[in-house]
Amino acid sequence: MLEFDGLHKSFGSNRVLEGVGFAVAPGTMFGFCGSNGAGKTTTMRIAMGLVRPDAGEVRWQGSPLDLDARRRVGYMPEERGLYPKMKVGEQVAYFARLHGLDAAAATRAASVWVERLGLGERRGDPVEKLSLGNQQRVQLAAALVSRPEVLILDEPFSGLDPVGVDSLAEALLDQCRRGVPVVFSSHQLDLVERLCDSVGILARGRIVATGTVEELRRRETGRLLRVVVPDAAAHWAAGLPGVRIVSERAGDTLLELAADADDQAVLAAAVGTGRVTHFAWQQPSLVELFREAVAAPQEVAA
Repeated sequence: MLEFDGLHKSFGSNRVLEGVGFAVAPGTMFGFCGSNGAGKTTTMRIAMGLVRPDAGEVRWQGSPLDLDARRRVGYMPEERGLYPKMKVGEQVAYFARLHGLDAAAATRAASVWVERLGLGERRGDPVEKLSLGNQQRVQLAAALVSRPEVLILDEPFSGLDPVGVDSLAEALLDQCRRGVPVVFSSHQLDLVERLCDSVGILARGRIVATGTVEELRRRETGRLLRVVVPDAAAHWAAGLPGVRIVSERAGDTLLELAADADDQAVLAAAVGTGRVTHFAWQQPSLVELFREAVAAPQEVAA
């Protein structure tokens, strides 16, 4: 188990983390979500020993994640930490050597990951000659090349095209299949929802929601109803008892109904304003769950 336990961190008067804690089981993928400045990168830097916490610790297999244990962690920072003049294949092999592989094993592993991430034709090119998306692939290869026991990735999908996203997603799922706990942060919540076994939402330095997407959905007290009335007047549902307008655009309205709200009364109001082309219950997406959780930071779910 990879455990983040009660992390606190301040920089001067700026309190960045306030008791952040979550756990990632072996063979599972954890999506770490939060707005810019929420504290995601600081949390990951603490895990890698780049920032010292004011309180709390990160543990792997019950012991603090110390320097020796970090050698077995595949880490990808948000900022690229590559040598621009070094060739792609040599660079990935170099990172493998830093993690303890001998020269022959490092070369073999580098070759495998360079090919797998679609960089085979660029293995002899200096990193500075690559596009930003391909530099991102090199950084990912460097994190994966040492066959890590743990993966901690900060915005790994940033800058990748759809083919690159699919390639990385499959690589991470393969790591999970061999028992590796994977933590990654991302603003691409559709990817988080698709790939992750569990999710943590961070807001203003605190975990405000955590669990599977389905568990987060079950915690919602309201029910979401999508109603499409192309010719509807604006705010047609305003004032209906127990109904809140979540979004409204060009006749497509998303409503949140309280437990005792009457959906048939909503349908009658919709028919009264025009021709109804869609009327159905809708499960909230992770984007909607994120907005709801971040909007209510005082309700911390551990």
